[in-house]
Amino acid sequence: MRPQKTLDKDVLNSLTEVFRSKGYEAASLQDLANATGLKKASLYHRFPEGKKQMAEAVLEHLAKWVEENVFKVLKDSGNPIEVRLKNAIAQIKVLYDNGNNTCIFRALSMETGISLFGFQIEKGIKEWIDAFEAIGKELELNSKKAKDYAYQTIIDIQGSLILTSTLHNPKIFEEALKRVTNRYLA
Repeated sequence: MRPQKTLDKDVLNSLTEVFRSKGYEAASLQDLANATGLKKASLYHRFPEGKKQMAEAVLEHLAKWVEENVFKVLKDSGNPIEVRLKNAIAQIKVLYDNGNNTCIFRALSMETGISLFGFQIEKGIKEWIDAFEAIGKELELNSKKAKDYAYQTIIDIQGSLILTSTLHNPKIFEEALKRVTNRYLA
């Protein structure tokens, strides 16, 4: 068997960019092929179930990245909370390219995407909430306040991504992440 010329990680990163920028409905097979540098037949060879399987692979790829680079960092009891939170925030900046990238949950929750990927999106959002709620509890916030902080953190991140994109102002995202940090460390 011939070695693959395009690595799976590169393919997934390219597919991610198309789904982030166009959403599920508007992303054509040609867009996906062009982004990956593969022919449509090669994409179907890797993803026999088509575009839906590609989007599922993107969700799984990003979930693993977030688990490794954000959640694992937040849970690392070998570091003080301040260090963990700041390191996780730094990784969130990487994930969203300082506010320039759309959240994949938002991109895939439009139109028919929500009916196809609603379970994965809901699971992913709950994992974000759980991770930040755990930080709140570790800071000895009561359960309600820890949950409220977690919700507000997700609202700040997601809302700032929309505003940053709409208003073309990355400072909005940067300021939102500062608010998240200050919320937990004040």
